[in-house]
Amino acid sequence: MSFSEKPSTTAQITAPPRFKAPSLFVWIILLGFASFFIQGLMAADLSLERLAKGVVNLVTFLSLSIPPDWGDMDVVAWAMLETLNMAIVGVTFGVLLSIPFALLASSNTAPHPLVRSIARLMIATMRTIPDLIWALIFVVAVGLGPLAGILAIILDTIGFAARFFSERIEEVKPGPSQALTASGAGRISVIFGAILPETLASMSATSLYSVEKAIRSAVTLGLVGAGGIGVELSTAMRLFQYDKALAIILVILIAVIGFEHLSNAIRKRVI
Repeated sequence: MSFSEKPSTTAQITAPPRFKAPSLFVWIILLGFASFFIQGLMAADLSLERLAKGVVNLVTFLSLSIPPDWGDMDVVAWAMLETLNMAIVGVTFGVLLSIPFALLASSNTAPHPLVRSIARLMIATMRTIPDLIWALIFVVAVGLGPLAGILAIILDTIGFAARFFSERIEEVKPGPSQALTASGAGRISVIFGAILPETLASMSATSLYSVEKAIRSAVTLGLVGAGGIGVELSTAMRLFQYDKALAIILVILIAVIGFEHLSNAIRKRVI
C-alpha cells in the first residue's frame, strides 16, 4: 500500500444467515420431546419436600455406613473375582462371536444383502435388549449363578462390539482388497489378508471398552441373581448392613478404576 492511499474505514460486515422457520417435522419432534419431558417431571413427583427428605435419608445412610465394615473381605474378594471372571469370559466369547456377525453385517463383506439385513437385525436386537433383561431370561433358563451372567454378557457384547466392528470394516480402503482379488485370492483370503488386519487396532480398542462395560454390567447382573459381587451388595442392602455395603462399593470402585487405567495403558500401545 502506498502512503497516498488511505485504508478503508468501513469494514465489510457479513450478516449472519437468516434464521429459517422450523419445518413441520421439527415442530413435531420438539412438541414430542416437550410432552415427554413434562410427563416425566409429573411422573417423578418432584417437590422440595421430597428432595429435603431425600437429603436427610442420604445423610442417615452415610452416618450408618461410615466407617465401612471390612470384616468379610475374604467373601467380598472372592465375589469380586467371580465378577471379573464373568466379565472376562463373557467378553472373550462375545468379541469372538462379534467378528462373524460384523462380517455378515458389513456391506463390503456380506455375501448377500438379505444376509446383511438379517445380521444387522440380530445385532440390533441383542443391543436393544438391556443386559439385565438378558440376565433374567438366562436365570430362568439355566438357574442362578455366574453362567447366567456370562451368557447375558456374551449377547450384550455382541450387540455392542459387532456394530462398531461392522462400521470399521466398511471404512476399510478397498485398495488392498482389490489387489488381493486381482491376484486370484478368494473372499476368505481377502478378509483375513486385507480387511481384518486393517481393523485390528480399532477392534482391540473396542474390545477393551467392552471389558470395562462388562465389569460394570457384571456388578449389576448380580442384583438379579446372576452371580458376582452384586449378590453380596444386594444382600447387604436388604439386611440394612450399610457399613458392609459401603465396603463392597469401595471394592467395586477400586476394581473398575484400576482396570480402566490398565485398559488405557494397553490402548495407547495398541493404537
